[in-house]
Amino acid sequence: MKKLAVSLLAALAASSVWAIQGTLTPDGGAPIRGDIKWKPASKKYTIEYKKGPSVISGEFTPQEVASLDIPAPAALDKAVELVAAGQGASAIPMLAKIAAEYKMLVWDKPAARHLVDAYLAANNPQKAEEVARGIIADDKDAAFTGEFAPSYWQILLKLGKTSQLENLLKKAVATGDRATSAAALVMRGDIILAQGGDNADTYNKALVDAFLRVGLMYTDEPCREVRATALMKAAQCFDKLHQASRAEDMRARAKAI
Repeated sequence: MKKLAVSLLAALAASSVWAIQGTLTPDGGAPIRGDIKWKPASKKYTIEYKKGPSVISGEFTPQEVASLDIPAPAALDKAVELVAAGQGASAIPMLAKIAAEYKMLVWDKPAARHLVDAYLAANNPQKAEEVARGIIADDKDAAFTGEFAPSYWQILLKLGKTSQLENLLKKAVATGDRATSAAALVMRGDIILAQGGDNADTYNKALVDAFLRVGLMYTDEPCREVRATALMKAAQCFDKLHQASRAEDMRARAKAI
């Protein structure tokens, strides 16, 4: 099956109820712009479009589609902004409505992460895990590599599934991917903080074993985002240790990345 090129949060299918404006390009054919639907029963796309005064209908299996371009829903940007601001509870209804209207069979990873992070921000790891299961069922590697993995690790940490989490972190390090290894180290720091007490030993261990190691050693471009995260977490540890100047230095380094 050809990999469908879909825009963010469009995934493989529109619902059989909702007609979504987009562009379908048949394999070996010219792009067609019109109202696209997915028919679950027949597992086919239908598209209706105007050609002169006539309305033409077409039907295609996924194998017959070279690309499917459906614009992201208008509410998506606002929902993403709310999640980034930590207002996950406010973002959930928007994302749930988008999911209901599109009836998506496959979530692309970035979109899935938004919904998972929204539930995590709303302190609902159980619902976050429900969404995550669908992603991992489609792509088992997503549990230990790529942008989605750290969000899934946070779910397991909050649910107390530390054995499962540790196994995934070992797999993450074994991939040899620098960004994934850095993310795994940051998660190890989170585990130390979750399992240790509110004391200097815990914060120092998290700093030395995880956050500072990432901040100092993972300076290459693929690790830029996770390095900034590690430095911010290091700043929080220094706050707890009442080392304000070092905390401010970590924040300044993170913002400069």
